[in-house]
Amino acid sequence: MLIVSDVHGASDALRRVALMGEPLLVLGDLINYIDYRSNDGIVADVSGRELVDEFVRIRGTDGHEAASEIWHRHWAGREEELRDRYRTVTEAAYRDVCDALRGCEAYVTYGNVDRPKMLADHLPEGSRFMDAEVVTIGGVRVGFAGGGMTSIDTPGEITESEMAAKLSSLGPVDILATHVPPAVPALACDVIGGREKGSVAILEYIERTQPPFHYFGDIHQPRATTWRIGVTKCINTGYFRATGRATRHE
Repeated sequence: MLIVSDVHGASDALRRVALMGEPLLVLGDLINYIDYRSNDGIVADVSGRELVDEFVRIRGTDGHEAASEIWHRHWAGREEELRDRYRTVTEAAYRDVCDALRGCEAYVTYGNVDRPKMLADHLPEGSRFMDAEVVTIGGVRVGFAGGGMTSIDTPGEITESEMAAKLSSLGPVDILATHVPPAVPALACDVIGGREKGSVAILEYIERTQPPFHYFGDIHQPRATTWRIGVTKCINTGYFRATGRATRHE
């Protein structure tokens, strides 16, 4: 089977992977709000490149809270207008990226920037939305727990207690598939400008049940791409928007 994460709107590359004829796990963040390498994305399309440039600059110099103030000022008094515009553009982005999965046996969970219901509603026939459930693929039990950890109030964020509840419903699995990494600093923090975004609940689940493999994404420039927790091999599948490459699980 093939595994990708952090597609962020790279529909052409996703279509190439989907056409390879293997079961495909998609571990969240399918749409692109802001590509921090270029500042392109949905926010630039709706709110303007100037706002994005300022937001990214302030986030890099003064931190997330200062950047959030710019965002809140931009929305003040325009909530309904911007909400409608963002919904329209976001739906179009999901139509495009989900159409890339057409004809593929795909199993899709969500990340912190995703809107779970909107994502699920736009998946084509043959693709299955997965969250807090287990599917057997070629005799391998794969357990999914979607969502990103709470930090900046994006649509797909969940709390540690919500993540723990999802994981407890899985039982033992051969592969744990999540968007976020376990709370291991080398796996859970970007090299540049990173904040730790790993999940304690995921770490505790791995320590308790020891699945042979854990695949995840979320961290675009990780300090480490693989890590051992007991017998579990934890693997960051990579920033698909940048690489266009899937990880193959043999």
